[in-house]
Amino acid sequence: MAIFPKILLKPEVEAYLSSIYKNDELVAAIGPLEAEQKYESLLNNLSHPPAFTTVRVNTHLASVQHIRSLLCEELHKQYASLNVPVLQHPQLPDILLIPVIGPRKDLQKLTNEVIVGAQCGSAVLRGAHIYAPGIVSASKFMKAGDLVSVYSDIEGKCKRGAKEFLGTKVFIGNGISELSRSEIFNSNGPLKGMGIKMIESIYLSPSFDNLLPSYLFLQNLPSSVVSYVLNPQPGERILDMCAAPGGKTTHLATLMHDEFFKMMTHLLAEGPPFLPESFDRILLDPPCSGMGQRPNMAYSWSLKEVTSYQPLQRKLFTVAVQLLKPKGILVYSTCTVTLSENEEQVAWALETFPCLQLQSQEPHIGREGMMGAGLSPEQLKQLQRFDPSEAVLQGMDFNSLQSVKYEDLISLANKDCIGFFIAKFIKVQ
Repeated sequence: MAIFPKILLKPEVEAYLSSIYKNDELVAAIGPLEAEQKYESLLNNLSHPPAFTTVRVNTHLASVQHIRSLLCEELHKQYASLNVPVLQHPQLPDILLIPVIGPRKDLQKLTNEVIVGAQCGSAVLRGAHIYAPGIVSASKFMKAGDLVSVYSDIEGKCKRGAKEFLGTKVFIGNGISELSRSEIFNSNGPLKGMGIKMIESIYLSPSFDNLLPSYLFLQNLPSSVVSYVLNPQPGERILDMCAAPGGKTTHLATLMHDEFFKMMTHLLAEGPPFLPESFDRILLDPPCSGMGQRPNMAYSWSLKEVTSYQPLQRKLFTVAVQLLKPKGILVYSTCTVTLSENEEQVAWALETFPCLQLQSQEPHIGREGMMGAGLSPEQLKQLQRFDPSEAVLQGMDFNSLQSVKYEDLISLANKDCIGFFIAKFIKVQ
């Protein structure tokens, strides 16, 4: 039973998303009831965090097993001696998984209240503390050291500095105020430092605030899969076309022992700074509508904004094909769940560029592609889609996890992550 409401969307965007997940081809294959259930599950689960926190190990500094041991010790301190399992992914050897427990229904709501913005609230649900700039409202007499309940203003209607807020708010946990109300709202200079130290979030998720920063990099599970699918080899020339902030770039560098080349490209209207057929492998992870990100209790974009990315993605794709060597590999990925930015882009690419062929992906731990873009069943199997349509750990605790088999936990991690899409092409001529 979900504590949070389903993700809040503008009516036009919800209608658009509904048409995707209940398209004629899909409904004909699985039936209207199952299609409706999958869609409703998607809306509910987008507002909740993934079932596991995923971290990538810096294998340049130490072995995965050594860093896993260090992480277990740190989590033992954080979780007051609870036995928290840390799993190594069998198909992604430098990836560690920590289960996220919740939503917890036994937390007491306190008199003192703090309101934070929706983006800050989402970070809290994934283990973050609250820094002062993220606080929108606080109770009238709140002092440093007070216990406070924290709420997320998912509609963005709370006025900054308000002493009380009666609008729509979602309880996300309790913490200790590091600052008084007057220090937060009467300061003349820019706010800095921690505002609320979370002590019990509604989701029990580890905090990585200064936790083994040299050894670990927070990265969503499908984002880690992308680098393995590209499979860069030492000595090859690699292009990461949209490398910001660069998490996938550093992963590619690690996999090929730092023998690579990367470029951030956002000004392609002026022409790419490379000769045609310059690269052995290209990763194109373009700007997208981001509708697969979790947790997200409120998605404020308009339909015009959501559907504005396809032309830019196609422009970037065209340049990628030009820059790719014959027999080179192109991997296209997004963190969204729409057809227009995913399967429809694949269908367009195969029709527009006869030199491209789809390739099977390794590892393939997500689902196959979604029907509705006119791709064949064989082509759909070569695609990799992650849909956050299963909330698999809700209602469990660390004790009950002890009885779940390792391989079953890994399967759960593969299913209940962010929404994501991956396609792999080879340039045959």
